[in-house]
Amino acid sequence: MKSLFSQIDFLIMEELELSSASKKTKTIYISTVISITLVLLMVGFLGLILVHAKKLSDHVKENMVLNIIVNDGAKEEDIFALQKQINANPAVLQTKYIGKEAAARNLTKDLGEDFVEFLGYNPLLSSVDVYLKADYANNESMKIFTEQLLKTPLVKEVIYQRSLIQIVDQNIREISLVILSFTIILLVISVALINNTIRLAIHSQRFLIKSMQLVGATKGFIRKPFMKYSVIHGLLAGIIAVVLLLFTLYVAQQQIPEIRTLSNWTQFIDVFALDIGIGILISVLSTYFAVSKYLRLHIHDLYR
Repeated sequence: MKSLFSQIDFLIMEELELSSASKKTKTIYISTVISITLVLLMVGFLGLILVHAKKLSDHVKENMVLNIIVNDGAKEEDIFALQKQINANPAVLQTKYIGKEAAARNLTKDLGEDFVEFLGYNPLLSSVDVYLKADYANNESMKIFTEQLLKTPLVKEVIYQRSLIQIVDQNIREISLVILSFTIILLVISVALINNTIRLAIHSQRFLIKSMQLVGATKGFIRKPFMKYSVIHGLLAGIIAVVLLLFTLYVAQQQIPEIRTLSNWTQFIDVFALDIGIGILISVLSTYFAVSKYLRLHIHDLYR
C-alpha cells in the first residue's frame, strides 16, 4: 500500500512538473549548446596557439645556419659536388653556396667600406651555408653532422652558434611545458563545465526518465533519445565553435599579415576536427552518466 501511494504521489508531482519542464527544456538545451560552444572555443583557441607556436619554433630552427668553410683553392665543381652530397642528406632543408667574391661583397656591405681594396687581396674563403630541418636543428644532431663533414678533405671547418641553439632549445622546452600544463588544466575545467551543464539539463528531465522506467522501458531505450540529442548538441556546438575560430583567424590575419607565414591549414583542420570530437565525446559521456544516475535513483530521491 505504501508503495502504491508513493507511485501515485510521484505521478501527480510528475504531471505538475512536466508542464513547466517542457517549457524550460528548449531553453536548457540552448544554454547547453552555448556552454559547450564557449568551452570548445577556448580549447580551439589554445589549439591554434599551439599550432602557431610550433610553426614559429620550426621557423626559428630552420633559419639557424651551419657555415661550412672549404679549403682555399678548392675548385667550384668540387664544391658543387659537396653541396649536392649535403643536399642528399635527409636532415638538410636547403643549402646555399657563397663564393669568395660574394662573401667579400657581403662583408663590404656590412662594414660599409671596401676591405679588399685596403688589404690588397681577398682573405675570405668560399663556403656553403646549410639549413637543417627543424627536427635536426639541435646541438646533438649538429655535432654528429659536423663530425661527418670534417672527415671530408674539402672542408676546412664548420661554424655554428652552439650557445644560441642551446638557448633556443631550452626556451622552446620551457614554453612547451607551460602550454601543455595550461592545456591540461583547461581540459579539466572544460570537462567539468560541460558535465555540470548537461547534468542540469538532465535533472529537468528526471521525472520523465523515472516515469518511462516505471512503465517498463529498458535502460537502453530510455538512454537512446538523450544520447542522440547529446551527439547533436556536441556536433552543433563544435561547428559553431569552428566557425567562430575561422572568423577570428581571418580577422587576425587581416590585422597581422605576418601570421599567414605561420599558418598550417593541415594542422588547423586537425584542430577543428579534434575540437568537434571533444565536444561530442564529452557531451555523450556526461549525458550517459547523468541519465544513468537518475535511472538508479528511487522515486522519493527525485525530490531532493
